[in-house]
Amino acid sequence: MNEQRARRLADRIQVIVAEMLERRIKDPRLGFVTVTDVRVTGDLREATVFYTVMGDQAEQEATAQALASATGLIRSEVGKQTGIKFTPTIAFVADAVPENAAHIEDLLRQARERDQEVAGIAADADFAGDPDPYKHPDDEDE
Repeated sequence: MNEQRARRLADRIQVIVAEMLERRIKDPRLGFVTVTDVRVTGDLREATVFYTVMGDQAEQEATAQALASATGLIRSEVGKQTGIKFTPTIAFVADAVPENAAHIEDLLRQARERDQEVAGIAADADFAGDPDPYKHPDDEDE
């Protein structure tokens, strides 16, 4: 039951934070942010908000600073909208999903290139022994 409550609270926090970032937080350092996930501890005291930012490293760092400065405002809004007795502390963590996805795509590209190389080598290859190494009934007569 407690896991369900934590998951429901995490989903609600994700919606609140996304709306706050879209409508209420007017920090110029804030880039194009997407809230990817929220995880709440079992005791409902801490919430970790995972986010991604479109842009280069400088924009990601500026967005991290903007989120850090807006944490208090976001936490108070979460408290107002959820109505729970203790508002969880909020920590923002940059999500590594885009970097991991890019790494996986690079590995898949390398694998496709190697497969094409092997297919090219195999197309010109000959058998090491006889083309048909198995004995046939006709061969026993000889």
